[in-house]
Amino acid sequence: MTIRLSNSDARRIFLAKQGLSGAPHRALGKDGLLKLIHDIGFVQVDSIATVERAHHQILFSRNQTYRREHLTSLLEDDGELFEHWTHDASIIPSSFYRYWKHRFKWEGETIVERWSKWRGEGFEKSCDDTYQRIAQGGPVLARELKEAEHTSGGWWNWHPSKTALEILWRTGKLAIARRENFQKVYDLTERVIPSHHQDAEVEHHEFIDWACRSALERLGFATHGEIAAFWDLVSPDEAKTWVAEHRDELIDVAIEPLDGGKPRSSYALAGFADTLGDVPEPPGRVRVLSPFDPLLRDRNRTERLFGFFYRIEIFVPEPKREYGYYVFPLIEGDRLIGRIDMKADRKRGSLDVRRLWLERGVKASSGRMERIDAELERVARFTGVERIERLDGWNASLL
Repeated sequence: MTIRLSNSDARRIFLAKQGLSGAPHRALGKDGLLKLIHDIGFVQVDSIATVERAHHQILFSRNQTYRREHLTSLLEDDGELFEHWTHDASIIPSSFYRYWKHRFKWEGETIVERWSKWRGEGFEKSCDDTYQRIAQGGPVLARELKEAEHTSGGWWNWHPSKTALEILWRTGKLAIARRENFQKVYDLTERVIPSHHQDAEVEHHEFIDWACRSALERLGFATHGEIAAFWDLVSPDEAKTWVAEHRDELIDVAIEPLDGGKPRSSYALAGFADTLGDVPEPPGRVRVLSPFDPLLRDRNRTERLFGFFYRIEIFVPEPKREYGYYVFPLIEGDRLIGRIDMKADRKRGSLDVRRLWLERGVKASSGRMERIDAELERVARFTGVERIERLDGWNASLL
């Protein structure tokens, strides 16, 4: 039997799975923050702080009571979160660390060989020397190793954080102890990850099952390719094999696209239909999303479900940009209604709104504009600026 899911129901399910349907004003606290990240799966880290760094904005968009110090404590004091790779650098619950050991093994078999050819002779010895330096001298920033031990030229003069430190981190020998001005501070893994997370082991088949099953839980419904892409821990072929081996635990779901075209065949876990009545409606308020929000992680999925085409134009030459350098999507209820170009000027104490674009068919009604203004006020307070400044011609919908 195949369950046919309307586009509106599919959007509602996906939003709930991605943590965007909870009451945004409900007190979160540190324990609630850990649960939120666990339920979402991961939070991407990015250095750009046009308004606020991606990980902070992702969490704030889900709950306005989010506190940065709670995230820092979970990462640096409690060890209940760690930094590593999914599709990109991300903050991940340490309870998942046992599964990442399989990624470390894979990285050790592939990236080491590839980077050894790139860096040439002496690469592995440099990794060993770096590891010993940290083991004996304690945590370091990349620049400290360069300054302290590699000022005579050679291998270390070529961006050390992208070579030995990076490879030792990617293969699990080092971990990120903390960040200073957003720069990674590396230390031995055993001094960062609590032993009850670090010591746990799972067999390969358990790892594959967890990677596929947990991805499907967080997506609600997915193809085998979407399952593989969620954590970026298994290949599409491995996910396809997992689906075939677990057909008795899965149901077929046909997802109606927004444009009314041919439904997309997907899978969901058994019992999926029984939970449809329990899926909450997302808040009706307008919220600003980070360009790296998990809701947008799969751009094609976002476009199919929401009819929203989005690309980050950071690397697009300015004359060729359709919108702007770093433009934020806007969500209202279960609709992505537009995008906004803005920047926090902390010296002047202002949130400068350069341009607002509403999607085709979305009206700039007085009620909607009031909801947008209310969200801008919330973002300004969170960012720590005093006022909002709208530049001339900022509202493209009125031009």
